[in-house]
Amino acid sequence: MLAIDPGTGNIKWEHRVLTPPWGGVMATGGNLVFGGTLEGVIFALNATTGDRLWTFAANGPVFASPISYLANGKQMVSIPAGDLIVAFGLD
Repeated sequence: MLAIDPGTGNIKWEHRVLTPPWGGVMATGGNLVFGGTLEGVIFALNATTGDRLWTFAANGPVFASPISYLANGKQMVSIPAGDLIVAFGLD
């Protein structure tokens, strides 16, 4: 995965995973990038640096993009993994 500055075309950072995020990734206004791999690893990155903030071992492969939504005043991120939908609450 690469973060590219659209104004210059320069690569800002790179985050390597075993298999590419098949379903794509999602960036939030809170400076986070979420995605998942075919091995079932869900990850969150710092959008500015590409540093991995955390990972989660999911139930199965991730074939779809994460989504973000508001529930009861709290930002949530959900991503399908295997036969489940995994949801995380963000501070």
